[in-house]
Parts: sequence; C-alpha cells; structure tokens
Amino acid sequence: MAGQDKQRQDTEETAPADFAATVERLEALVEQLESGELSLEASLTAFEQGVRLTRDAQRRLDEAELKVRTLTEGEDGGIDLKPFASSEEADGEH
Repeated sequence: MAGQDKQRQDTEETAPADFAATVERLEALVEQLESGELSLEASLTAFEQGVRLTRDAQRRLDEAELKVRTLTEGEDGGIDLKPFASSEEADGEH
C-alpha cells in the first residue's frame, strides 16, 4: 500500500514550469508506453500522468491564445494588453 501511495504521489507532482518541459515529459511517457517494458500498473500510472500533462498543456495553449487575441493597437500606435477572464472564470460561465 505504501508503495502505491509513493508512486501516486510521484505522478501527481505539479506539471513542469514551462510548456517545452511539459511536452518533453509527454514525449518521454509516450516512449515508455510504446516500449512495452512497463507493467500494467506502471503503464496505467504513466497514462494517467500523460492525461494530466496533456490537460495542463492545453490549458497553457488556451491561455496563450487568449492573451494573443487580446493584444490590440492603442490610439498612440502602441500595444495595449486588455484584461481577460482566466480559464477558470471562463469555465464557470459555460
């Protein structure tokens, strides 16, 4: 039981700080899964971690897209950033 808790805790660590590191981690998980060398339990754990990382990456992409879309040219020709709702706030509106 303690081994499962430790394994679960290791896989539930926060996502890497930057998008590129998240993608690299996803690629490593795919390689592990495709190798066929993981046990069923380890494969499921890797898959679960991959799903979490994929969701995090998609959230980051969505937020970046929203920021880019909110960039507008101001009257003085400069670029202004308009505030927008976070993805959590946007989810609550649906």
